[in-house]
Amino acid sequence: MAGDEAQVVFSSAADTTGNPGTFSSEGEPEKMQSIEIKIGQSTYSATLYENETVKSLMELLPLEVNMQDLNGNEKYFYLSQSLPCNAQPVSQIRAGDLMLFGSDCLVLFYKDFTTTYRYTKIGKLETVDGLEEALGDGAVRISFQLTE
Repeated sequence: MAGDEAQVVFSSAADTTGNPGTFSSEGEPEKMQSIEIKIGQSTYSATLYENETVKSLMELLPLEVNMQDLNGNEKYFYLSQSLPCNAQPVSQIRAGDLMLFGSDCLVLFYKDFTTTYRYTKIGKLETVDGLEEALGDGAVRISFQLTE
């Protein structure tokens, strides 16, 4: 699976408080920066939070990494530099959560579970259909890119 590629599209919309997004007067999320994540043949959309972590992560794009598996529920990669972080207890992880552990560990979760760990929220996939299968077992090559 490590050599396979897929696409995951992220659309970011958020406010500076770390909430999932800002909304228009019609109650629709306002779209901001989009990124694309390539993993296999699957395409996913997600909303990114507007915070300093996301802003700094966007400056690193494009980024192509080998994400390792941990505990059969997440893929992670240690970035070459620290990002600003505001770790909070999350208690419940959901499949499709994209978060930062510590100041330099990018994590994409593909199963739901409870945790006592603290993370800085980056974003959330809008759908997780087929995500676990696309990520597969073990390490997987994933690229994060800005979209137009």
